[in-house]
Amino acid sequence: MTQTLQLKINGSDLRLDLDDPRATLLDVLRERLGLTGTKKGCDRGQCGACTVLIDGRRVNACLALALSHDGAQITTIEGLARGEDLHPVQAAFIADDGFQCGFCTPGQIMSAVALIAEAEAGLDPERIREGMSGNLCRCAAYAGITEAVLDATRALALEEERAA
Repeated sequence: MTQTLQLKINGSDLRLDLDDPRATLLDVLRERLGLTGTKKGCDRGQCGACTVLIDGRRVNACLALALSHDGAQITTIEGLARGEDLHPVQAAFIADDGFQCGFCTPGQIMSAVALIAEAEAGLDPERIREGMSGNLCRCAAYAGITEAVLDATRALALEEERAA
């Protein structure tokens, strides 16, 4: 039986007909919508490569049934940049060598965006390492990732100050 799913993905309203009620959000994003920036790593929710934002909260898309998120607003790595300008977290990952092979990078970046938004007080390296612990990097680029999150936190704070 086909079921209809409505989502807002990266700012675009989409209506999808799903034949399989067990389809994960990850598979819908990658296979149906061609949004391959979200990676399929372990497919068990252990590595964080598939991290996306659902209504502003980070979620492992491999564990999320697509139909469970009918009406949700989803942001993937493809939806972060502001036109031609990279999101400050993306720019910081490049500037601070927050990646090596790059496979985990989309999930790392999405998790970092949510971590920064979640932080009520400032972030320090220890809080970043704890907050990013659900995202694994097989290349062990953790020092660059931590530095990138610190720099992005500062850049976003400056943006907010300028806007105020």
